[in-house]
Amino acid sequence: MGVLMSLKNPLTYAFCRFCLEFVRVMPLIVWLFVMYFGLSRWFGLNLSAVSASIVVFSIWGVFEMMDLVRGALASIPKHQFETAASLGLEWWQVYLYVIIPQAARRLTPASINLLTRMIKSTTFAFLIGAVELVKVGQQIIELHHKETLAPFAVYGLIFFVYFILCYPLSVISKKLELKWG
Repeated sequence: MGVLMSLKNPLTYAFCRFCLEFVRVMPLIVWLFVMYFGLSRWFGLNLSAVSASIVVFSIWGVFEMMDLVRGALASIPKHQFETAASLGLEWWQVYLYVIIPQAARRLTPASINLLTRMIKSTTFAFLIGAVELVKVGQQIIELHHKETLAPFAVYGLIFFVYFILCYPLSVISKKLELKWG
């Protein structure tokens, strides 16, 4: 969709931009509430909290990635397009062999940042009843409410799990940046 948004068609750009801003303007928590308590009930869908969360995070991720791809493509200098075209390449060959490889390098740090934001944002899903890491941690703390160190231990473990999930992504991103830099 980011490629569509980077094309010179003003109607396509306006539609994609409207959808992006529509998704981006509302906080994720509002989207979760609207999807789980609103749309699923309104249309008579029997969505579980996990299903509603998957739909919301998928839509949010797609539109955020669309804007990142558009930005990466827009950052490629115009002379790259012109040079590739002067070599006799078709427009699809220009994109496939020249533009997309360069844009992918520029897109890597931002896309990994989006992935880590998505991982960390899944904690909002517990507000609509989805069982996720923070909710399980709270249940464990409630079960051991008499132990004073329970919150520290449980939230410390949750911190460690998120760190284990996100830090390797950051390291991979940095290595790719250095390799492609």
